Amino acid sequence: MTSSVDIDDVGYRDFSGQQTPPQSAFAFLWLFMRHRYPLRSVALAVAAAASIAFMGFEPPILRNLIEALGQVAHSTDALSDAWLWFAAMAGCWLASAACNRLYEWVDLHTTTRWRFSIQSYLFSWLLEHSPHYFQEHMAGKLGQKVKQAGQSCAPLASIVLHDGVRIVTILSQGVWLLWARWPVMALLLVAWTVGFLAASAWFARRCQHLSQQFAEQSSTSSGRIVDALANIELIRAFGHNRYEQHFLATFLARERDASMQLRRFLMLMRGSLYAAALAFQILLLALTLVAVEQGRMSSGDFVLVFSLSVLITGNVWNLSIRMLELFEHLGVLGDAVTLIGQPHAITNHPDAQPLVTQGGQIEVHHLTFHHADGTTVFDDLNLTIQCGEKIGLVGPSGAGKSTLIKLIRRQFEPQAGSIHIDHQDITRVTLASLHHAIAEVPQLPGLFHRPVRDNILYARLDAREEEMITAADQSHCHGFIMRRAAAYDTIVGEQGVRLSGGEKQRIAIARAFLKNAPILILDEATSSLDSETEYLIQEALWRLMTGRTVIAIAHRLSTITGMDRILYMDKGRIIEQGNHEQLMALQGHYARLWQRQVGGFLPS
Repeated sequence: MTSSVDIDDVGYRDFSGQQTPPQSAFAFLWLFMRHRYPLRSVALAVAAAASIAFMGFEPPILRNLIEALGQVAHSTDALSDAWLWFAAMAGCWLASAACNRLYEWVDLHTTTRWRFSIQSYLFSWLLEHSPHYFQEHMAGKLGQKVKQAGQSCAPLASIVLHDGVRIVTILSQGVWLLWARWPVMALLLVAWTVGFLAASAWFARRCQHLSQQFAEQSSTSSGRIVDALANIELIRAFGHNRYEQHFLATFLARERDASMQLRRFLMLMRGSLYAAALAFQILLLALTLVAVEQGRMSSGDFVLVFSLSVLITGNVWNLSIRMLELFEHLGVLGDAVTLIGQPHAITNHPDAQPLVTQGGQIEVHHLTFHHADGTTVFDDLNLTIQCGEKIGLVGPSGAGKSTLIKLIRRQFEPQAGSIHIDHQDITRVTLASLHHAIAEVPQLPGLFHRPVRDNILYARLDAREEEMITAADQSHCHGFIMRRAAAYDTIVGEQGVRLSGGEKQRIAIARAFLKNAPILILDEATSSLDSETEYLIQEALWRLMTGRTVIAIAHRLSTITGMDRILYMDKGRIIEQGNHEQLMALQGHYARLWQRQVGGFLPS
């Protein structure tokens, strides 16, 4: 498995000292402007300023050109002056166009990289959230938030570094050109610009709430679509196509209504702002005509003032329209960083060291754990699993078997007590080293929509081809893989939809073989296999268990009768423990469960 991108270049750890993503959209964007190509950000701003500055010289040049043309009939030098001013005008146009092209070139090589970095940053942060976080949020919605955040960066950067810089530049230049002879005009332009942009910001802020509502409804409906598609077989099994259509229609209707409210407000906002801009243009035109009529302004001066005001008001209008886009994208980006950028519930200790495994002994000391809703699972649990010992966990649903596994893997944090592996507190070792020390074969194996090869090699990315094939052969995968035309390059489909349940289970077992970790966790590892294949896999699993610490969760007791010790758990407590023969001799909970499985479902 290869990648064309250096993973260290895309993770959030690039930003030294950055503990959590900024929760403000502007602060988040500034983080990337500061750390990702800061010189290019400056280049974008300079190119935008230079482009409008050259256009700002057009009004005074046009005034001098008109006045020179007016003197052509009276002076032979006037025609030469007119051509010089024409050349100056053409030079400004060409220079402005060159600056625009420079901006576009720098933007092409900057904002696309920002989008890549932002999406990679948020995705890497998202991956390290706790399992509880993913239980609370839909995967489709989270994925859309990552994409939307990256897509918002380009327009935000454009508004700030292009439109914002252009307004500041042309307004400063206009005041400088007008102040000496028509200070009232200069003050009027400044006052109108400030007032117009303030009104635009007020409208945009009012609109931001509607925009956020629309974005929320859009991402929710997308998440519902993904959820339905992920369970398409369940929908077909119950014949609920029409029900799902009506169910989704509720969320699509909410998205439609939110869109209507947003667009209605947009019409009101744009109509009001356009009326204000048009009124100012008419007022300015009237004032300049009065000044010409009174002899206080020449025709060339009229052209200067009016063309400069048109240039400024045009750019102000454009920024006012983009102001809504600004707040809309700020809302989208802010919503994404607020949702995804939450602090991680489970993190590495500041002094965490890699776990050094010496056989895989597991010690549980006075463990207390309860869920967020207050449901207590363990209260002062103590347990020691020796190096190489094979433990079976049995008991009714809700007894705490899976929760114990999650606590050992540090997917949950206990409220009290500790867990040690080889005398090392798992809260003081790095999460990555803890995960590397444990191989797990879950009841529902996860598979990527990737080739079989990639799914097996996921256990150890640097494994050789021969090692992968050996692991596949040991788990009885190699035969059914080679029967397919693409062999190990066969795409398994989303969640392995193109494979049978037993084939998916065997690929999960192949990953455990390849990982070769000192601690092995089996969660009904043969539950999806037929009897003949189960026998072969059991034989392979016993070879895999040799020399390893094993914890096996089992509902079919026949799969764990050979374990060194079996723990019968109920309500977070170990009720009985011993090997199969010892527990049967007790004639307690385990023995009654065994009898029910052996003959309890047969007619008496």
